[in-house]
Amino acid sequence: MNSAITGEMLTKFITYLLEEEKCEATIEKYVRDTTQFAQWLGDRLLSKETVVLWKKRLIDDGSAAATVNGKLCSLSAFLKFIGRADCRVKLLRIQRRAFRDDSRDLTKKDYERLVQTAETRGNYRIALIMETICSTGIRVSETKYITVEGAKRGIIEIRLKGKLRTILLPKKLCRKLLKYVHEVGITRGCVFITRSGKQISRRQIWGEMKAVCEAAGVDSRKVFPHNLRHLFAVEYYRVSRDIVKLADVLGHSSIETTRIYLITTGLEHQKQIDSLRLVS
Repeated sequence: MNSAITGEMLTKFITYLLEEEKCEATIEKYVRDTTQFAQWLGDRLLSKETVVLWKKRLIDDGSAAATVNGKLCSLSAFLKFIGRADCRVKLLRIQRRAFRDDSRDLTKKDYERLVQTAETRGNYRIALIMETICSTGIRVSETKYITVEGAKRGIIEIRLKGKLRTILLPKKLCRKLLKYVHEVGITRGCVFITRSGKQISRRQIWGEMKAVCEAAGVDSRKVFPHNLRHLFAVEYYRVSRDIVKLADVLGHSSIETTRIYLITTGLEHQKQIDSLRLVS
């Protein structure tokens, strides 16, 4: 069988992912990882053996286990789509960690500095976007559901992957959203739009956040939209201690996914271990 992975195949794959209602970030990752594999594959025959070789290449190159598994998941979806599920390989087994590396965590103080700096620089839109994501826990791709009508009602409905979830908006956020749309002349529909009236893209949001972080004195490695969602999860759980409700708010199908958000940092884990006082 000819192993070439053509541009036409990738285009059809994108169409399939859109029909499956995959979010923009997921589609970008699947296509990026599949393209990387296709470039490596070259003239080799597509087979399970060559996929195993690629997996070994990723490991030998020093890729983290989570990175390797992420690329294999992307490729697996593509192989299934083209009818070559026989070429899929097993993921690396990763032991569950008791704590996480917090060097790239966005703290509440970091977040507050980012918002304040954005406002000082006159970029009220990105300041409000950050506050919206961090105070509701929505994904950056779900900011399109923040509408004038929703801000007036104090509630929005998000439709993603065939599921509908309802999000309550903080009253203070609603007031800020309505003040913003009044000032910029938006009377209905999506709040976060460009000057031409198009929905602001995930990439643009990320770019504007990066532009603020240097002025705010916040490590750029910490500044990306998903970290705002992560901060919401940590703060929500700290107050509620209800992981089931948090999973519903975040739109997670599995509580196990939510649990990953709540793994303690290395520093917290160290304090817990020291507090046992088991060394004389």
